[in-house]
Amino acid sequence: MMSCPRPPSVLPGLAMVFVLAACASPPDMHLAREALARSDTATAESHFRRLAEFGDPDALLALAGLRLNSGNPVQIRQAEAIYRRAAPRSPRAAERLGRFLAGRPDASEADLREAENLLERALAGGETDALLPLARLHIGHPQIFPGSGIEERIAQWRAEGRSQADRAQILLYRAQGVHARHLDEIERLCTAALASDDTCYVDLSIVFRHGGQHDKQQALLERLRRAVQAGEASPRQAEAVAVVLADPALGPPADAEAIRLLEQIAPVYPEAWLRLARLLLDRPGQDDGERLLDYLDKARAAGLPRAELMLGSLHLAGNRVMRDPFKAERHLLAASAAGESGADIFLGRIYLRGFVGRVDPERALRYLLASARGGNSDADLALARMFSQGRGILPDPVHACVFGQLAAQGGRPEDIEFAGRLEQQLSPAQRAQAERALRAERDYRNATPAAEMRATTLQLP
Repeated sequence: MMSCPRPPSVLPGLAMVFVLAACASPPDMHLAREALARSDTATAESHFRRLAEFGDPDALLALAGLRLNSGNPVQIRQAEAIYRRAAPRSPRAAERLGRFLAGRPDASEADLREAENLLERALAGGETDALLPLARLHIGHPQIFPGSGIEERIAQWRAEGRSQADRAQILLYRAQGVHARHLDEIERLCTAALASDDTCYVDLSIVFRHGGQHDKQQALLERLRRAVQAGEASPRQAEAVAVVLADPALGPPADAEAIRLLEQIAPVYPEAWLRLARLLLDRPGQDDGERLLDYLDKARAAGLPRAELMLGSLHLAGNRVMRDPFKAERHLLAASAAGESGADIFLGRIYLRGFVGRVDPERALRYLLASARGGNSDADLALARMFSQGRGILPDPVHACVFGQLAAQGGRPEDIEFAGRLEQQLSPAQRAQAERALRAERDYRNATPAAEMRATTLQLP
């Protein structure tokens, strides 16, 4: 029996990611793309993985793309690692990493500045695909990049006939609030670019929804479905089109079409199961609890912790499903353990109010503090009330004042008024102590990474 030759070690540090599959046939890029076209991601990944071991840069980036589109947090981290390994010597990898960092839902300012640097470098290195994400970054974050001169750059790019410059102009129209004044131009530009730029499906959907052009919308959806099936359009863009279809601000929601599109992509893009669940939750008064649970169970099976978070919050509130604090606790603990910080405030409330048998102030403090340090002002308010009222603990007016002041930073009048009352109850010595503790807590939150804060949540200011 012929055996496969041992590939060179071209990816140090990622050997565990690229373990060679059984070598029944030699890896082939064409076969990999054919497998993608028929939604056979396992076969496609096997070919990409083996080609990447032999140093094929296209296979390396294709493998990272598969991991990124999986929706699985572990695989997404693997994709980022692949891009980071390749970015110093590949403008295309730099563009992919820059786009990834800029698109993070919780992207920090450091992420965005790193993304700008990567995209500028990729563009200078001849990677024309970097133009659009760079424009999107500057348009979307003017407070971070105030001197980018993006309007002038877009005009220059268009004059030079640069690829993606027209798409950047459309983004600028939207940011300036004049998108609806340029529907004809947007339709013309996006129709011409549709074959090479799958983001045009979203803008054309908006145009057709604005104009009530149902026939054009249906034709576009059929083309999109075929493009996704053939691997010519990304599932992520199909999800974005589904959001447009279901948006009531653009006219009567086309929920049935949105659901059909999302169900098509969900087997290869599990995030769509969560989008389907959210769509049902946004339509109150429907008897769809069984279908909702089915969507979330499929998202859980795909390894998405946010499904655990959604199930936990639904069972806690009795929303579309039977209220069951014990089931809620199970799902929320799983979500929190997987890094979904949004679960922490729900767990804090469960233990603070004794929903699962008795008040557990130590666990309530742990989860509320983790949530507060993750940026949730509601958790700061809950902590202020906990220390003020002495729920399961001795009252502590100093800590009550500290967390009251932190909650007041959210700007809600009732929180500001509550924080003021707590401060008035302090003696001069307590007020000085609270001021020191407040400075310490703010400094800690500003200087400490989120993961480290979650590991030390019982350390009070």
